[in-house]
Amino acid sequence: MRAIRTLLIVAVVLAGLFLAADRAAVWYAENQVAEKIRDSQNMSGTPDVSIKGFPFLTQVAGKKLDEVEVSLDGGVTAGTGDRSVQVTDFDTTLHGVQIDSSFTSAVADRVTGTAHISYADLSKRAGMGITTGYGGKDAAGKGLVKVTGSLPLPMGQVQRSVLSTVSLVDGTTVRVHAEKVPDDFPGLEGLIRQKTDFDRQITGLPRGVKLTKVNPTADGIDIELGGTDVRLTG
Repeated sequence: MRAIRTLLIVAVVLAGLFLAADRAAVWYAENQVAEKIRDSQNMSGTPDVSIKGFPFLTQVAGKKLDEVEVSLDGGVTAGTGDRSVQVTDFDTTLHGVQIDSSFTSAVADRVTGTAHISYADLSKRAGMGITTGYGGKDAAGKGLVKVTGSLPLPMGQVQRSVLSTVSLVDGTTVRVHAEKVPDDFPGLEGLIRQKTDFDRQITGLPRGVKLTKVNPTADGIDIELGGTDVRLTG
């Protein structure tokens, strides 16, 4: 009985040491991944990384992580130049992350996530003198964006507003398009649309990840994204 009791005590102690080592290892890995993401994407803040599943060390030994969550409350700029836009509240989950033998790259079986663009940030990148805001919902219950711009006419600047739909193009671009423009100035539809219609591309996503859904809300535009067999290069 004493030998069995001693064996059980040793087993409990070893289990406790393994647990401490496992938690220390996952904490170190999470911080290293967060810093690498921050540096590679030139972020002003460090994202939160959470590696799920237990034990972590056996996942590493098998070179496959069950689930990894990455979130960033601060903004990250997507796109370049005057076609860029600020994206905030970025949250992604990587499922089934297979790590290569050199630990320099990985492939995720599936990626899901959400992001957000505020109307204030969208207005900054929409163009000179253009503002955006929530436009309510159409008859089908789909969210709309209200776009307001000034037109340079012979009698002076004339301000006009339109209600626009928001759609996705090729899984990478957010398109704002007015379904109808004011007709009180005949022949000026093209000029109005130069002010109210625009595209903004969301770049910097891992290869294989696409935008899957956009939804204008009272606070801004919510975006859903996803992909399969997503390659994550180190």
